[in-house]
Amino acid sequence: MLEVRPPAVAGLFYPGRAAELRAALDVLLPSPPAAATRPPKILIAPHAGYLYSGRTAARAYALLAPFRAQITRVVMLGPAHRVWLRGAAIPTAKGFATPLGTVPLDCDTLAWLRTRPGVVESDAAHAREHALEVQLPFLQTVLESFELVPLAVGELAYDRLAELLADLWGGDETLIVISSDLSHYHGYHEAQAIDRATVDRILALDAGIDHDQACGATPINAALLAAKGAHLRPRLLELCNSGDTGGDRSRVVGYCAIAFDGHTDA
Repeated sequence: MLEVRPPAVAGLFYPGRAAELRAALDVLLPSPPAAATRPPKILIAPHAGYLYSGRTAARAYALLAPFRAQITRVVMLGPAHRVWLRGAAIPTAKGFATPLGTVPLDCDTLAWLRTRPGVVESDAAHAREHALEVQLPFLQTVLESFELVPLAVGELAYDRLAELLADLWGGDETLIVISSDLSHYHGYHEAQAIDRATVDRILALDAGIDHDQACGATPINAALLAAKGAHLRPRLLELCNSGDTGGDRSRVVGYCAIAFDGHTDA
């Protein structure tokens, strides 16, 4: 059993030294907004390198600052980029490390997930996966301490995944993070139109997103089903693409940050 998953993309997607990473996060994270009465239940955040999507992701994570001691569990779902798999993969590890330290996993919940249909155990699916890892330094910065439930999602019906989310829902102590970029490798203006249409569907709680619109389409659709059932209200925090943040405008990747508020206990 792997006790701690080491960072796979530190120094590539984000700074690999703790001091440099903290400095980068200080620049990226905006001032906390006016305190809400309850934390967001779901965040959608992008997972490219911080140079390209870090500012957008930071808009979502800044919302958590007023609740840094209240949120103690994060259920995180993202697409499996490196390994093909059927189902949603959990690791055998007991912690995920970044240059800022090790995030403990919620081992009791993972043990329960091993008994659930559609869930598989795969360290390979997590070993080189960046989609979940790049979110962790933000969470380590804005939250006091938390346990992680990481799911790398492969081929799985999103309604089945929505059922899992409902079972993992918890109360205000539990945050759900969906890691996903939007369209890939279109020209700048074409991507703007595609991504705007995708975001409009998300804001309408329309669980019909496909993988050409978002690499994390399956977890997004599952989250939308769960959000609709819990009467959540999505709000767009930022929408841009890599052409806005320094990339080649002939082949861009889209990014959005969306928060879902006004939740009820499921």
